[in-house]
Amino acid sequence: MDTMRKIALVIGLLAAAGFAQTPETFKTRIAPVSMDAAMKVNIAGQGKVNATLTGTKVVINGTFEGLRSPATVARIHESPVTGVRGPNIFDLTVTKAVSGTVTGTFTLTAAQMDSLRKGKFYVQIHSEKAPEGNLWGWLMK
Repeated sequence: MDTMRKIALVIGLLAAAGFAQTPETFKTRIAPVSMDAAMKVNIAGQGKVNATLTGTKVVINGTFEGLRSPATVARIHESPVTGVRGPNIFDLTVTKAVSGTVTGTFTLTAAQMDSLRKGKFYVQIHSEKAPEGNLWGWLMK
């Protein structure tokens, strides 16, 4: 095989590999969790979170503001259906303040990728005064 044909073949293979890895983007607006009247004094805020899925790797990046107490933890949960609480599956890195960032990078199983694509993943940020959850939002295309 001559050099030009080899180069063309390599470029074609690289292009095909890149096409197979086209990123998928998901996003959510995070808002206060469901609450009763007594919880209103402790729960407030808002934010945005994006997730980019490339192959089996998902990268999470977001910001939040307006909490009434510093954030303590942030997690990705997997819900049985959109809008219903589900178990924690990944811990995120969160700024321990009333405003800041939330980030994380994870490798997903095939089943988890399917759940993400079906809107079953949500982000939840907890705070000192709202240890059961302050902000949440479902990641959607």
